[in-house]
Amino acid sequence: MIKLDDYLLRLGYKGAREPTLDVLSELCARHPAHIPYENIDPLLGTPPSLDPAAVADKLVQQGRGGYCFEQNLLLKLALEALDFEVEALAARVVWMRPADAPLRPRSHMLLKVTLPGGAYIADAGFGGNLMDTPLPLVVDEPQRSPHATLRFTLEGDTYTAETRLPAGWMPMYRFTLEPHAAADYEPLNWFTATHPTSIFCHNLLMERVTPELRVGLFNDRLVQRRPGVPPLTTRLATQQAFDAALREHFRMELTPDRREALWAKVPKGLDQFVTPAA
Repeated sequence: MIKLDDYLLRLGYKGAREPTLDVLSELCARHPAHIPYENIDPLLGTPPSLDPAAVADKLVQQGRGGYCFEQNLLLKLALEALDFEVEALAARVVWMRPADAPLRPRSHMLLKVTLPGGAYIADAGFGGNLMDTPLPLVVDEPQRSPHATLRFTLEGDTYTAETRLPAGWMPMYRFTLEPHAAADYEPLNWFTATHPTSIFCHNLLMERVTPELRVGLFNDRLVQRRPGVPPLTTRLATQQAFDAALREHFRMELTPDRREALWAKVPKGLDQFVTPAA
């Protein structure tokens, strides 16, 4: 299903190929550094394919990125090719939503990787707060990554992934350990990529994470975050500035007509996402 050598070359990885925590950690760090998160296809009206060959072609051969279903499907295929024990899970996103907001459908894919020392959550596709390290699935224990402090809480059989912000712990998504088959993600992907209330149909969200830099593009607002340094925010005011950001920060080369169509669709001058009501 995946040409493992091509995937590892895309990540610039030349290390061991055994199913160990060291290898998992290295891949989880390199994946979001080399394969950007992006929702260009849904924004331009094309639901992404979850056919494994199509995902590998887009994210590996074409040098594109993708959103959670594509990113974590690709990571799952690579980990399975390396003989890791992997299960796909699904989550309800609660990031930046009021605590009393109505229940939303599951719209996020993540992975549970089981190693001799226990279970880990690997997630290469949570746009807006990308993870770059596998997290042991333990409860109420803060865990550090280069750019964040995270933890899991547990209520009943539902885990919540949280990140610590200056104002306190902020929930990102909630999930159970029920494994999901490939067919389960088809309606979730279709809903996320096409429903009129989905933010991915109305906004551009891109992100890339290295140990030194987390860079995000939220419509026309470019935000660069470095550990220990205040964020640098730049408003992209022209097509030329937008094209330069795609190349320099996300290493993405699109055709001129694709860049023009994307820039025309991006909302301008807003500090928040466009979020149509149900």
